[in-house]
Amino acid sequence: MFFISNAYAQTADAAGNAGLLGSLTTFAPIIIMVVVMYFLMIRPQQKRQKELRTMMDALAKGDEVITVGGVLGRVTKVTDAYVTIEVSAGTELVVQKNAVTAVMPKGTLKSL
Repeated sequence: MFFISNAYAQTADAAGNAGLLGSLTTFAPIIIMVVVMYFLMIRPQQKRQKELRTMMDALAKGDEVITVGGVLGRVTKVTDAYVTIEVSAGTELVVQKNAVTAVMPKGTLKSL
């Protein structure tokens, strides 16, 4: 006739160990996902940004480059923020340094 069931207590040692182990196994997949994302996404992006920064700092007159818009040209002038590119004889474009995506090997552009 009693509607209230009996409650039994666990020992403190057993409850403490199970709680710590339970919380570690709960957070382990999240920690593993963060580590995997770091090595697959964040670290390669940081490496690419460092390479681009090094390439922009090394730009010099006479380099043959490609811009973000796909324009090929030869560098004629380099300032702190801008690069002047000769795209054909007598035609020059001024673009931001960060618009340069790649430096081509010398001799790529024959017609200039």
